[in-house]
Amino acid sequence: MELMAIGCDGTYPSANGACSGYLVKAEGACVLMDCGSGVLSKLMALMDPADLDAVILTHWHNDHASDLLVLRYYLQLRRRRVTLYAPLDESPLRKLCECSEYDLKDISNAEEIGVFGVRTQRTSHPVPCYAVRLNHRDKALVYTGDTNRWEPLTEFCRGADVLICDATFRRESWHEQLPHLTSSQAAELGRAAGVGKTILTHFQPDSDPKSLVAEAQEVYKACEAAAAGVWLTL
Repeated sequence: MELMAIGCDGTYPSANGACSGYLVKAEGACVLMDCGSGVLSKLMALMDPADLDAVILTHWHNDHASDLLVLRYYLQLRRRRVTLYAPLDESPLRKLCECSEYDLKDISNAEEIGVFGVRTQRTSHPVPCYAVRLNHRDKALVYTGDTNRWEPLTEFCRGADVLICDATFRRESWHEQLPHLTSSQAAELGRAAGVGKTILTHFQPDSDPKSLVAEAQEVYKACEAAAAGVWLTL
């Protein structure tokens, strides 16, 4: 199983960057987790998006889903259709994706996509949002999507080889009303769940990734920042 962070910025894309988008491959199967602003153009440099086995959308916030609208145009011109697993809430963006280009399915019912086993769990966020666990043979990765609570995800993440975790804030700036985790909370989840590696993501472009990683590594050494455009083999 191979993983690439196509985009890993939070809230809005950095210059020449992209918001959340993670490509997972195994035995020719390809799944895209989230499709935020800037993701499609970078995905086009890697593959034909129409060849995706599925898109898994953790939630309908724009920085995770907005490029689905332009992907829809691409699929329309190619007369192709892609399966889209997503929360079936009343998001206006979801309604725009109720179209012939997407086979829209409830993410909470996802169990298998090609060679991947799939599990999902609801997270704590202002809109319906799901963490995703993909398994292939003896390897597993978890992507939290967005959340401001890590403790309920501990068993869901248990023993994963890689955890891609929301890590937006520094410890001193966090309070319970914020919709994301701190980097140290992400590290606490990785440590408690016994994951092999925690990849910190969803940094805002004006934040300092080095300080966020340093804070996380005080809790759990096996933490690093997401690096867009780099393949990781599990």
